[in-house]
Amino acid sequence: AAKLMPELSRRRFLSGGASLGALTLLTGCEVSDSVSAENLLIHVSKFNDKVQAALFNPNALAPTYPESAIKRPFPFNAYYTLDDAPEIDARDWELEVVGLVEHKKSWKLEELYALPQETQITRHICVEGWSAIGSWTGARLSEFLKRVGADTRAKYIWFRCAEGYTTSIDMQTALHPQTQMTFKFDGEILPKAYGYPMKVRIPTRLGFKN
Repeated sequence: AAKLMPELSRRRFLSGGASLGALTLLTGCEVSDSVSAENLLIHVSKFNDKVQAALFNPNALAPTYPESAIKRPFPFNAYYTLDDAPEIDARDWELEVVGLVEHKKSWKLEELYALPQETQITRHICVEGWSAIGSWTGARLSEFLKRVGADTRAKYIWFRCAEGYTTSIDMQTALHPQTQMTFKFDGEILPKAYGYPMKVRIPTRLGFKN
């Protein structure tokens, strides 16, 4: 995209000075209504994914911290209020695995808890400008993908959450050793505020991908 911009605009864009107006020029979108705004966001998201893919180093680890750095209480952050967070009954909840995998099945929570787990103390960085350090315990997503026989030649893994939110991550990120299927926060079962019964923690990505 930078190649299409005039020299002065290109320098400003690459130095982080891109504005909404510059992005609308890049995408050819109008933002006069919600549909056009949605189209703009889709274009920007795809552009962002390409930039991240070009910069991502699968061998680089996100920084880890001592227990003394953990933020308590850890901030609640979602597009809904805590009262509106989904109420999950563990007896009914299952993780459905479909797509390019050898073993298509639904996993009960106790089956997921039986996976080898490890703890990481990493920073959650929100696109809104704040950050907080938390302690997260769970299984490596890469190990789970190996167990279900996932075709790692696929480009993306797609998630659908209990409240209907959907997102995807690229395969390199999914296989990163710190990308985690998280079941506990600070040594306790993950509370509703942080995504009970499971969230995917990706310390190499901004918070909205978590």
